[in-house]
Amino acid sequence: MILPKERDPRFITVRRGGTLSDADHRLLALWAADCAEHVLPLFESAQPADPRPRQAVEQVRAWTRGEIQMSDSRAAGGHAMAAARVLTGAPRHAAFAAGQAAVVAHVAAHELGAAAYAIKAVRAAAPPGAAEDAGRRECHWQRERLPAAIRALVLDDQRLRNEICWSVFDC
Repeated sequence: MILPKERDPRFITVRRGGTLSDADHRLLALWAADCAEHVLPLFESAQPADPRPRQAVEQVRAWTRGEIQMSDSRAAGGHAMAAARVLTGAPRHAAFAAGQAAVVAHVAAHELGAAAYAIKAVRAAAPPGAAEDAGRRECHWQRERLPAAIRALVLDDQRLRNEICWSVFDC
């Protein structure tokens, strides 16, 4: 479970009654895509013939450019998550990260899902005894790439939802 029971209006677009601008929604999606893409090799090394997670990342980026509809990105996210379900460990988490990134087009709050699953992927891929350190490094890598316009929003969201995101944002 990565979404809170009550939706935070900061992650609901203005046109749907929240406070999130379209520009910030796109920034959240791009950041989530970066988080997911960073760990995609963990999936692709295990499933080189399965393009679904990479396509999900490409689709959400296309959505941010206005090239496709939200529903296309959301569908690609579902396909990436289907690719994840049959796997375990790092490849599974990496595919889920891609799926979560793609569905940010539909629900902006999935941005933390992409980041959290990416951290879980790195942890799972780490040698014995190195998982926590690898996760912290991934968390720092992600935070370094946060655009200034959404940095405070995402960091606060990490603080508020850390517990339901497997406490991966304790970095």
